[in-house]
Amino acid sequence: MQNTTSQSRASKRFGFSLVEVLAAVSIIGVITFLALPNIMTIRRDAEATLAITRAEAINMATASFIQSRGRANAEDLWFTASNDEQRYGLLAPFLAFAPASVADYMPKDYHLTYPATLSSLTKIPLRYDTDLSDTSTGWTIGY
Repeated sequence: MQNTTSQSRASKRFGFSLVEVLAAVSIIGVITFLALPNIMTIRRDAEATLAITRAEAINMATASFIQSRGRANAEDLWFTASNDEQRYGLLAPFLAFAPASVADYMPKDYHLTYPATLSSLTKIPLRYDTDLSDTSTGWTIGY
């Protein structure tokens, strides 16, 4: 009889009760709830930094494009490219590891506004839009 009682006590010592498991899960939930806003802020800041870095890379690629083609030839090629996707195609060879599409190059909600002409070399502005149909939302950085 004593042998059975000691075995049941030993088996109870190695397990967790339902209350202990629920307490552990609730503590993990509270920690996650407190950490989630920080993780989202870090992610948003990382995307903004990536967008700024890639906008600078586009600006450097534009300068390299003009230097390699010559100003007059570069302006002619730029003028014949009728949209941003075609202009990105002209600059892609001057970018390291550039994807085929400008939409794949920039993070979500970040957009570059390519100039219509290269006559005056200015930095391409970066735009962050939460809603593209509403121009009052978001922000613009001119480099």
